[in-house]
Amino acid sequence: MRFTHSMLGAAALAALSLGATTALAAPASAAPNTTPQKVCGSGYKTVNSAPVGSLGTVYLTYNAANGNNCVVTIRNSPGAAVYMAAWIFIDATLETDEDYGQFTSYAGPAYAVGKGHCVDWGGGIANTHVTITQSNCGSLKEHRTTTVR
Repeated sequence: MRFTHSMLGAAALAALSLGATTALAAPASAAPNTTPQKVCGSGYKTVNSAPVGSLGTVYLTYNAANGNNCVVTIRNSPGAAVYMAAWIFIDATLETDEDYGQFTSYAGPAYAVGKGHCVDWGGGIANTHVTITQSNCGSLKEHRTTTVR
């Protein structure tokens, strides 16, 4: 899926830079009823989420069977491609993954093994970005930051 998103984003940017007016078709998986579980795969359950302003939501999911976390950012109203991002970072292991580019419906999935570790994660849509640090650490309080640029 990451390859498809990246290729669509690159193709859209190339078309825009050349002044093309032909729209790129959205992938079949970019349906309005997209859920974090559909993007991340079977076995993933939503364990946390954060609004990305009024534009959508970034979700943190977890698969207990393999210890993987997955992050996906989903727009409330899919439409013309806009900048979107989904990312995850595990400080204890330095494992990181991200997906960003010009998308019509969602960014992600971004995966990292996080069993037993705090998770830093976030996402963005257009000029609104959300960062959640020290998340899902048991009794520790997470930190949330939303920025609009």
